[in-house]
Parts: sequence; C-alpha cells; structure tokens
Amino acid sequence: MASWALSQCCGITAFPRLQSGILPAAGLLPLRRRTLPSTSTGFSFSAANGIYLRRPLGRRELVLRVSAPSSVVPLEVERESSEGRGGPSVSGIKEEAFDPGMLPLFGLAEIRAAIPKHCWVRDPWRSMSYAVRDVVVVLGLAAAAVYINSWIVWPLYWVAQGTMFWALFVLGHDCGHGSFSNDPKLNSVVGHLLHSSILVPYHGWRISHRTHHQNHGHVENDESWHPLPKNLYRNLDPLTKKLRFTLPFPMFAYPFYLWGRSPGKSGSHFHPSSDLFVPSERKDVITSTVCWTAMLVILAGLTVLIGPIQMLKLYGVPYWIFVMWLDLVTYLHHHGHEEKLPWFRGKEWSYLRGGLTTLDRDYGWINNIHHDIGTHVIHHLFPQIPHYHLIEATEAAKPVLGKYYKEPTKSGPVPFHLFGILLRSLKQDHYVSDTGDIVYYETDPQLTVASEAK
Repeated sequence: MASWALSQCCGITAFPRLQSGILPAAGLLPLRRRTLPSTSTGFSFSAANGIYLRRPLGRRELVLRVSAPSSVVPLEVERESSEGRGGPSVSGIKEEAFDPGMLPLFGLAEIRAAIPKHCWVRDPWRSMSYAVRDVVVVLGLAAAAVYINSWIVWPLYWVAQGTMFWALFVLGHDCGHGSFSNDPKLNSVVGHLLHSSILVPYHGWRISHRTHHQNHGHVENDESWHPLPKNLYRNLDPLTKKLRFTLPFPMFAYPFYLWGRSPGKSGSHFHPSSDLFVPSERKDVITSTVCWTAMLVILAGLTVLIGPIQMLKLYGVPYWIFVMWLDLVTYLHHHGHEEKLPWFRGKEWSYLRGGLTTLDRDYGWINNIHHDIGTHVIHHLFPQIPHYHLIEATEAAKPVLGKYYKEPTKSGPVPFHLFGILLRSLKQDHYVSDTGDIVYYETDPQLTVASEAK
C-alpha cells in the first residue's frame, strides 16, 4: 500500500529486495550536465522524468537526475550483456570516455584553495639567486669556450649556452608576470636586463604574453600558437604553409613573430602604436625598444672588436638555439597531446576552460635548468605563482583537476621523445573549422601527402 502511494503521488517506484541484498545498477541514470533556464532556482520535480537537483557554480550548473528504474535486471545479466558488446565494464556499468571539451564541475576557487598558501609567496632574494646563478653560468661558458677555442668544444658550447639563454628568458618572463617579486620596479629592471641581453623587447613581449594568458584556448583572441580558421589557412600562400608546418622552420619563428605577429594579425612588439598596446602602455614599449636597440649596438661593437666569426660562435649560434628552445617549448604547451584537445569560441570559452587545455611536459635534466617551465598548467591558471613552487602547487591541485590534468610522458635525461610529438603534431594540426564554439584541429591531407613525398 505504501509503495502504491509513493508511486502515485511522488513518481517513485520502490525497488524489490534482491536475495543478494545489492541494489541493481540497471536503470540508474548517470550524472548528466543539462542546461536549465537561467531564471530557474532551487529544484524542479517531474513524476515522469525524475528529480532534478541544481546548485549554482558561478557560470556553471550541476544537475543530478535521479530516476527510478522501469525494470530490475540482475547484475549478472547486465555484466554479461556489457561484455557481450565488447566494452569494458566495472560491475556491469560501461565507463564512458572522458571528453576534455566538457564543462568542468569545479572552478578556479576550488583549485586555488587546494594550493598551499606558501606557494603564492614571492621571495625576491630567492628569485635573484636564480638570476645571478644563470648570469654567472652564461659568462663562465663564454670564457671557457674562448679559452679552449676548439672545434670539439664549440658545438657543446652552442647547445649549453643556447639553453642558458632560454633560462634567462624564463626568468625575464617571470618578471613580466610579477612572480619574480612583489616590487614592480625590481621586476622591470631585472626583466629589461635579462630580456634585452637576448634581444627580446621586455615590455612589448610582456604585454602580448599577458594577452595570451588572458585568452588562452580562444581561437581568435589567443596570441601564441593559436589555430588558423580554415578560410584563413586556405588563403595562405604555399611558402607560408611550408614554413609554418615543416620542420625545422617553425622552430625559428620567434624573431619574425616579434616583428610581425602571426598570420591574420598585424602589429609589432617594437612599435608603440601597434594594436597590441593601449595608449597608456606606449611609453613602456618605447623604453623596451630603446633597450633592445642598445643591446644591438653593443653586439655590433663587439663584432667590430673581435670579428664576425668569433661573434657568431659566441653569440649568434647560441641565440638561434635559444629561439629553437622557445618555439619548441611554447608550441608543445598547447599542442601534441595523444587525444585531440579543444579550442573555444564565443560563450563556450572561459578562462578556466582555456587554461585546462594547456599541457605539462617533462624535460628531464633540463627541468631545473629552465626553471620548471614545463610545469605549465598551473602556471597558466595562476601565473603569479613563482616557478620554484609550481611543482608543489601542481601536485596539490591534481585531485581537483582530475582527468582534466594530462600527465606528461616521463623523459629520459634528455627529452628526445618531444621531437616525435612535435613532428606528429605538425603533420596533423593544421586548422580548425570556421564555425562552432568548440572546435578541434583538422588535417590538410594535401599538405601531409606533400610532406611525406619529400
């Protein structure tokens, strides 16, 4: 009688008791994300469709559908049915594949709360110790190479010094984010010294990189290695396509990006009137361009003093090794995962969803040298965290991130495995659809066939 009353009045069907004492899994509906009218509040009840519980999560909504089964199927029958279809099952329930484009059910506040408070502390003395260490190593390598002056040593010097130039860049990058110290003046002075020494306009790049972080994962608004819409890709001349997607050419892109940005965008990191900047930032851009020009004059003077060949060996080749490091690392932060990762437009994009499409990478022995910049997901979400706290912060955040965090492939002492990932991505990740708010990279078969033929 009680069961009849519940069924008629509340739409709830009582489960029969099984001999095993286990509630059957059949008929239970999994968690589903549904879009509800923004004006609805609390919960709504439907005898036909079950009970919907809703609680606000900022711009997201979590909806739980609870429905009574129409029939009872023993666990053994469901398990056999699932296995007969060839799908893996746990207790008769087939696990669905994870969709990285799905709206996350957590927010930035939950991730932030999981990170220990000391990870947010910026220690200027510790930061300066890394800067001093790197400068001493750079000068020591140059002095040793000049003293030995052997063609056996020079190639080793080029790789080592180019890697150290990249380390200097990462510290200047931290200055630009304000994670070097709490003092903007100290960040600016150190940032200019480090970046100007490797021919990077500090403020010009700092501002455009800020734009990248604010719009990461957005097809049109991202600033770094963003995808080309199909129509724009089709209008590229053959030479541009080849240079963009055929190794080693993409690994030399950075200086050209500083001067002219990416296809489909205009402006220069050196020009104060570029649309990269707002009027209030023009003085900063001029300052950085003057510092960059001063370094160029110093290099020209040294070339006259010691000769172009010696200058090429001491500075020119390491500079291009640094450029290759920069392009390799920044590209692999956003490309090359085994599964396709989404890019967003319109209402589907959010700061959190864009940040969750970034990737961590393991660089083996290089991790410490380039200040753990491969620990990139947490850096993208919270760029104010100093580099020396990124690993701890990432470990603390993993339980919150769940499957949205993609574990990096472990590297040997030297990250040779990354070159295979890079090559595969350049062959596959060419453009995205012109329409749609959640899109994935598509492949140009003509470009792939042409590359394989050569």
